[in-house]
Amino acid sequence: MIQNRKDGSKMILIEDNGGGMNPEKMRHCMSLGYSAKSKLADTIGQYGNGFKTSTMRLGADVIVFSRCLGKDGKSSTQSIGLLSYTFLKSTGKEDIVVPMLDYERRDSEWCPITRSSVSDWEKNVETVVQWSPYATEEELLCQFNLMKKHGTRIIIYNLWEDDEGMLELDFDTDPHDIQLRGVNRDDKNIVMASQFPNSRHYLTYKHSLRSYASILYLKISHEFRIILRGKDVEHHNIVNDMMQTEKITYRPKEAADGCAKYSNLSAVVTIGFVKDAKHHVDVQGFNVYHKNRLIKPFWRIWNAAGSDGRGVIGVLEANFVEPAHDKQGFERTTVLSRLEARLLHMQKDYWRSKCHKIGYAKRQGRKSAKDTEKDTEDRESSPEFDPKGSASSRKRTVPSSFKTPTAAPRFNTPTAASEKFNPRSNVNGGGKGSVKVSKDIGYKSSEKGGKLGNSFSKSNKRAKPQGARAVEVTNSDDDYDCDSSPERNVTELPGKSSELPKPQSGPRTLSQLEQENNELRERLDKKEEVFLLLQKDLRRERELRKTLEAEVETLKNKLKEMDKEQASLIDVFAEDRDRRDKEEENLRIKLEEASNTIQKLIDGKARGR
Repeated sequence: MIQNRKDGSKMILIEDNGGGMNPEKMRHCMSLGYSAKSKLADTIGQYGNGFKTSTMRLGADVIVFSRCLGKDGKSSTQSIGLLSYTFLKSTGKEDIVVPMLDYERRDSEWCPITRSSVSDWEKNVETVVQWSPYATEEELLCQFNLMKKHGTRIIIYNLWEDDEGMLELDFDTDPHDIQLRGVNRDDKNIVMASQFPNSRHYLTYKHSLRSYASILYLKISHEFRIILRGKDVEHHNIVNDMMQTEKITYRPKEAADGCAKYSNLSAVVTIGFVKDAKHHVDVQGFNVYHKNRLIKPFWRIWNAAGSDGRGVIGVLEANFVEPAHDKQGFERTTVLSRLEARLLHMQKDYWRSKCHKIGYAKRQGRKSAKDTEKDTEDRESSPEFDPKGSASSRKRTVPSSFKTPTAAPRFNTPTAASEKFNPRSNVNGGGKGSVKVSKDIGYKSSEKGGKLGNSFSKSNKRAKPQGARAVEVTNSDDDYDCDSSPERNVTELPGKSSELPKPQSGPRTLSQLEQENNELRERLDKKEEVFLLLQKDLRRERELRKTLEAEVETLKNKLKEMDKEQASLIDVFAEDRDRRDKEEENLRIKLEEASNTIQKLIDGKARGR
């Protein structure tokens, strides 16, 4: 932020030490709709309006200084361009006029480049000096002394104000930041950001330029720097704010026309809980990057009615979706809809399997009929839903030889005393690897994540029948590779028997019964906790109902009083009207009497003559 010497107002300065622009590129930059990238596919900056619309959104006027060494490094040029809404409005210009001044270096001096005539050059100098923050041409040229051999300086002035007459940009709250006023600024989020540092970027990116710039790029080189008001912006990777992370590879399907445009592209989605999730802060969403640039910050996909999905964040770089022209979102295409649907499933699967680890009630492994029907509707409404494909994938998930028998034997283990053996038992964990059922009929897991939900005792000596077959359970998914995929393919290892023997059962011991009793007591305690929470909610709802009833009663009383006041006012108005009618009648009678008296006087005077 710098000061305007003419009127003392605040201005924004954006400068870089890049290659700069020669006079031709400068004209292209200041012209609406021109882009050198318009003929290049899959690049940002194809519309040619970004510089103009962004600067005009911040302020009414912008002046650009740029110095370029040239192709050979010897033909140095420097240019000044003025895009002023104030100038165009005040002079009544119908066309957009952009005054420009170009200079070239000859020996050790900078000489003007006159394109038409000297008078036109002097007119441009006069216009730029009159409508810019600088009083003379010498002050304009001094701006080039503040940059090195090459680079660009952009100065935006006459900044826009809000309805209260204050600048939309806040330069005073933080001397090393530029913030927004208004709806994007939430004081509650600012307080929470100081309490929960790992959620700070989610809570502040909407109003803080420093917070937004720190996550603007997915990766940056060591030579690249962003300096905001004299202090470097520290690059931040949202992955560092996560815990219990998982990486899922998503590969887009072919387009509807069969074009395999994105068949060789994929996106690695890193998903996890924010480290502050145990405090149940409402932080969730996916940071979606395109070609290293953040396009969709904290994209909230799952809008659940309750607390479901809370605390789950993710990061991915999706180069196969098309960004919108303002770089604040993506074009609504089938590819984006498929990505959105898959991210929704990822978040739901992750939340349901891990929400109990951050203090929420554990979700049941089996879905209710209502949830199953809802998921089916979600899949059918998704652009990637294929009824035939879904049916075929369900048919080939488990071979018929591995179906669980109707009357499965009981295992003599404490944790599964009454469970049926099922090779497709759901696994509660995000671990990577395969699960094997070997001859001891015990689960051996190579997972790195959580423990197996339906685990069997490894040291069970009673269940070691001879000639038992080994079964391997592996993960499989056609669309994305997830460490905790809900579907499992079961395959038979070669050289093993084709039937599973029935394990032997024995009498329960006292320790096993005590352990089962302890497990039942823990379950009962959890149920009691849920019951207490529900009871507390019910009490709160009753209190709220009483409060609302009291408010309704108060409003009724006020309404009755207002009715009485209205009736009294009607009576007053009626009396006033009657009084006015009487006065009007009296005045009319007096007027008639006066008219008669005047007429008599006129008649008497006429007779006297």
